[in-house]
Amino acid sequence: MFGIGMPEMIMILVIALIVLGPKKLPDIAKGLGRAFNEFKKATTDFKESMGIDDELNDVKQAFDEMNKDIKETIDIKPSLNNEPLSTSDNTDIKKEPKKEPEKKDTDKSTDAD
Repeated sequence: MFGIGMPEMIMILVIALIVLGPKKLPDIAKGLGRAFNEFKKATTDFKESMGIDDELNDVKQAFDEMNKDIKETIDIKPSLNNEPLSTSDNTDIKKEPKKEPEKKDTDKSTDAD
């Protein structure tokens, strides 16, 4: 919850108990709880009115389909790359390294007068 662990929560509650006192703390906690509940309801209503949830579900579904297609493609490629290339008579084809074309030396010398 927001990167706050149990020890931090206990420390916050102890400090709140000391500062606010045992009589006011339950009332303040109830008020905060109600405020968070109202905020949650308001955001849910806003999302529904804007149709964000439906659009997000459509986008998520599209990404899930793309992810599935990519995983299928990746699963197929390693099996193709591990098999040696062969001809019809089952002899392995050896790839020869590419040779660089030979460069012709052309002297462009100028005659001095």
